[in-house]
Amino acid sequence: MNGRKARVIALYLPQYHPIPENDEWWGKGFTEWTNVAKARPLFRGHYQPHIPADLGFYDLRMPEVREAQARLAREAGIEGFCYWHYWFGGGRQLLERPFQEVLASGKPDFPFCLGWANHDWSNKTWTRRAALSQEQILMKQTYSEDDYVLHFKALLGAFRDRRYVAVDGKPLFLVNEPRRLPDPRKFISVWQELAQEHGLPGIHFVGATANVSFRDAAGLPQLPKKDEAPRIYREILDMGFDAVNPRGGLRAELTLKGPVAQFLRRAWNRYVDLAWLERYRYDQIIRHMYVPEDRWDNVYPTLISNWDRSPRCGRKAAIYTGSTPRAFAENVRAGVELVGGKPPEKRIVILQSWNEWGEGNHVEPDLKYGRGYLDALAEILRPDGAESAAAARR
Repeated sequence: MNGRKARVIALYLPQYHPIPENDEWWGKGFTEWTNVAKARPLFRGHYQPHIPADLGFYDLRMPEVREAQARLAREAGIEGFCYWHYWFGGGRQLLERPFQEVLASGKPDFPFCLGWANHDWSNKTWTRRAALSQEQILMKQTYSEDDYVLHFKALLGAFRDRRYVAVDGKPLFLVNEPRRLPDPRKFISVWQELAQEHGLPGIHFVGATANVSFRDAAGLPQLPKKDEAPRIYREILDMGFDAVNPRGGLRAELTLKGPVAQFLRRAWNRYVDLAWLERYRYDQIIRHMYVPEDRWDNVYPTLISNWDRSPRCGRKAAIYTGSTPRAFAENVRAGVELVGGKPPEKRIVILQSWNEWGEGNHVEPDLKYGRGYLDALAEILRPDGAESAAAARR
């Protein structure tokens, strides 16, 4: 564990290079930067747009960029990147080029794992659309047992790579929306059998989830409840997952505004074009992010530097205000403290995210705070007595 207080794994978005599909669906040359660059403040004091500093408006087809990202992450004490993986069935992938080049080249020499973003892409996925405009599915997520086999074999080379992040020797694989799997236990059992057949000790499956649910067991809308974490965590574990990655932001929003307001806001923004903008203080969000169950050995809590999806959805966004590196440091301290009593292999904290600029949750340097968020991580994660990244650069 190299003396680390926590194993911080940073979610990594690969949508910073053009692809033919995005050219067709969103316009020639579309990348995540398209939304980021056109963002504007929606109220007095609203921090937008976020402009990148050290790395600029980068293109992930450039290996120099990927090396620089790894260097920054390593200095901050981040163990590895969790690359979002878009697999839709039948071998069809999107945005796979950056990771495939990392895998094939062996560079950067920096740990990684994969997170399956197992959802459809629609004409409302990446940019704002009118609430009542017809939703069109651009890429449909499909599932079948034959495809589970094809999917595993496509990733076997990654699982065997010495850089792949593991827990107890098993490659870690994150599933973003476990409930979308038609038969989670079947999917997991197929992969576990294939892992054994190919000389791996197994796969360490992590299911991501919110701490609250807006739908009942039948999939019908319901008022969310604040105290659902134990039930939801057990539900994910009962599917066969080895661990849960809870996203506590939604639970914190619910605590601060109440279930009725949250339910109505979701319905309003889905069906009414006059957007219902929601604002939260970041310090209050992080105060309510965690629950006692986050101390379970098989729960990997989330860190969040900020949240502001307005570059993608305008006034329909929920926006956190007042995030600073100092405030983020409080979230990091809380997350590290939560996992401190767990077995070293399972002191995992998921950072949301390394580079989600369109959602406002990035730790890459920007013009306003520079490397402040990375320095906050480094100061807390460094082994006792080690020099901080900020001091090392002075």
